[in-house]
Amino acid sequence: MSEPTRPGAPEVRAVTLDAGGIPVSALLAEPRSQPPRAVVVAVHGGGMSAGYFDSRARPGLSLLTLGAELGYAVLAVDRPGYGVSAPHLPEGQCLPDQAGTLLAALADFAATRSVGAGFFLVAHSNGGKLALAAAADERADRLLGLDISGLGNTLAVAPHQLPGQDGHGDWRRHWGALRLYPPDAFRMGRALVSPVPATEAREGPLWPELYPALAARIRVPVRFTFAEQEQWWRFDEAAVTALIAPLAAARTVRVEELPDAGHNISLGWAARTYHLRALGFLEENLLALDAAPAGARPVPAARSGRSAAGGSEGRHQALHRSRTHA
Repeated sequence: MSEPTRPGAPEVRAVTLDAGGIPVSALLAEPRSQPPRAVVVAVHGGGMSAGYFDSRARPGLSLLTLGAELGYAVLAVDRPGYGVSAPHLPEGQCLPDQAGTLLAALADFAATRSVGAGFFLVAHSNGGKLALAAAADERADRLLGLDISGLGNTLAVAPHQLPGQDGHGDWRRHWGALRLYPPDAFRMGRALVSPVPATEAREGPLWPELYPALAARIRVPVRFTFAEQEQWWRFDEAAVTALIAPLAAARTVRVEELPDAGHNISLGWAARTYHLRALGFLEENLLALDAAPAGARPVPAARSGRSAAGGSEGRHQALHRSRTHA
C-alpha cells in the first residue's frame, strides 16, 4: 500500500531475488541500526500480493515496519506466479515447485545479507500451503518455524465454492463484517489484488487430501490462527483435532482463535494484535535456541501431548490446544 509511513518508521523498499533464474519480487524492511535477529518471511494468500502485510490504513498495522522496529528483517514475497515472476510462470506452479522457488529465493537473499538466527515464515491462507510445503522440503534449512493464519484442512464450503482463476470467490467470506476493517482498507486493498494462477486454482480443492502427508514431514514449530469470522475453513473441535494430528513430528503445534477479525486479518483492525502474537511465537522459538544445551538445537523428541490450561468446554478448549515435545 502506498500511503506514507509515520516519521522515523523503518523504510519499506522493493527488492528482486533470483530463484534459480526466476525473478521473485518482494518488499523488505530492515532494522535501522543493527543486524537482524532473524528474517521474517511473509507469504501472502491467493489473489493478493506482498503488500498484504504492509497495510498503511492506520499506523501500526504493517508487519514490515513492526518487525523491523523489533529488530527483525521482514521480507514479504510475491509468491511464484505473482509479481515479477508472473510472466515467467504464466500458469503458476504446483506446491512442491513453489516451495523450491521460495527456498531458492531465500538462499539468494542469504547469500548477500545477514539472516540472524534464520528464517521464520508468517503466511496467510493459500500462502500457508506454501509455507507448510517449504517446511516439509528436505532442502529447507535455517527455518525457525511457521505462523499461519486463514488456513485449515477441513473446508467450511463446498469445493466448487473456492476461489478460482476467474475470480476471488464470495468477497464476504474474505472479509467478514466490514466493521472489522479501517475504512481505508478497502480502497487501498484494491491495489493488492492479483489474478490467481491456473495451477493454484486447480490445486485448491485438493488441499484436504494433500495436507496429511505433507504435514507429517514437518519438524519445526507451527502455530495456526483462525479469525473469529473465518468462513473458508472449519475450526470446531473435530476440525482442529484433524489439523493437529498429522503434525506428529513438529516440536510445537498451537491453534488459536483471534477475536474481532475476519479472514483478511492483516488488513483489519486486528492486524497489529496478530502480528505481535506471531512475533511472540518467534521470540519463544529464539528463546528455545538460546536456552538449549551448548552445541544443540531443539529437535523433535518422542511425541507427547497436552492441552493448554484454562478455557471452557467445546470449541474454545480445542482452539487453545497446544503440544510441545519435551
